[in-house]
Amino acid sequence: MSRHLRVALVQTPAESLEGFADGLRRRMNSPNAAQLIVYPELHLCSLGVESMSEQETVDLYAEPLDGPRGRMLGALARELGVWLVPGTVLERAEDGSVHNTAVVYNPDGERVAHYRKIFTWRPYEPFCVGREFVVFDMPEHGRVGLSICYDSWYPEVTRHLAWMGAELVINLVQTPTTGRLQEIPVNQANAIVNQIWVASVNGASPTAHGGTLLVDPEGHFQIPAAGMEDATLVGVVDFDRVGAARTFGTSGDSWPWEHFQQGDSRLELPLYNGYIDPATWRPTDPPLTPAPLRPASRTAAKGGAGDE
Repeated sequence: MSRHLRVALVQTPAESLEGFADGLRRRMNSPNAAQLIVYPELHLCSLGVESMSEQETVDLYAEPLDGPRGRMLGALARELGVWLVPGTVLERAEDGSVHNTAVVYNPDGERVAHYRKIFTWRPYEPFCVGREFVVFDMPEHGRVGLSICYDSWYPEVTRHLAWMGAELVINLVQTPTTGRLQEIPVNQANAIVNQIWVASVNGASPTAHGGTLLVDPEGHFQIPAAGMEDATLVGVVDFDRVGAARTFGTSGDSWPWEHFQQGDSRLELPLYNGYIDPATWRPTDPPLTPAPLRPASRTAAKGGAGDE
């Protein structure tokens, strides 16, 4: 069964909730229509903030995920019959803390996932940090992981999502600085070393510096890094290419998830006060994804001592 997914990566400046709703309806009634629509980080929570204090921003935009904004977003996803990632929002938790949180709605309008940013952009981003990695399943397609902007700089985030079975990682971004120049190769590297798809969606000028992209599991740009203009970038994610890369190797010669063999001792990781256990190294196989085949000649081809 084919597992292709048409995605629209919306690189656009910050909008009001009403403007967002109108724009989403227009996109879904145009050649930019897609099954999964993704917007940038804080897309609905950064309009006008350059003239606000931190407290004014929080007072205006922070609300519970099941508040009026969340109900409207779910209703939009249901109305249009799409998977919707409206960027991230300022979430006011039950204890009063405020998080930069990615939310995902399915075509029935249900919020199926939310992820609180772990690596906030300190010292400039004042919100509370998250402590959980998050993946969700898109039935008949594949498993998707969530990361937010600066998370991409920390390889542990994308590695963990891939280990949890993510075949596509959506990285939501609002980078208004030249740091976006570094984020482009960082996201490409995250795709290559984990053999997954990566979609990194930044805002457009004047809110952010663009550079939205889609990278396949072997590091090829399916949507090259865009400029800073307002644009909707449409591409197709073939989830089966994850299994293909892991079965036949990146460029036919690299199997990073297959390094450890039976009998290998664990690898100590003093940095984390932990270790890699060879028995648990390989990623979880998500639903509808067959376990990768492992060519018998693989280890010999890499110059090793033989297959496990």
